[in-house]
Amino acid sequence: QVLLVESGGGLVQAGGSLRLSCQVSRSTFSRHGMGWFRQAPGKEREFIAAINANGGSVYYADSVKGRFTISRDNAMNTVYLQMKSMKTEDTAVYYCAADIDSSGASSRSWQYDYWGQGTQVTVSS
Repeated sequence: QVLLVESGGGLVQAGGSLRLSCQVSRSTFSRHGMGWFRQAPGKEREFIAAINANGGSVYYADSVKGRFTISRDNAMNTVYLQMKSMKTEDTAVYYCAADIDSSGASSRSWQYDYWGQGTQVTVSS
């Protein structure tokens, strides 16, 4: 069993910043691709960002490119999502996910094997 625990969500004003963290309970964390997704009320879960195992490759959805930054600390088994210049449309539950079968970065939700419980992010106008 692999546990992913997100933290850092909350309420922020438009234009503000938040940093999400996701700690993974797996000793082989440094071998796995990681991703962040989000789901707004009434909408499907959407891809936000992904990072490969060594952190050398990252991918972003167009909606967050230039505002969000994904990173990882393999020594801490943690992946981060730094969010800046936030917009009301960023309001959603944010999930991190682990791709145990691959070291690459993927935008495809079906490739991820384990998911966190989600953390609420609310951006007020």
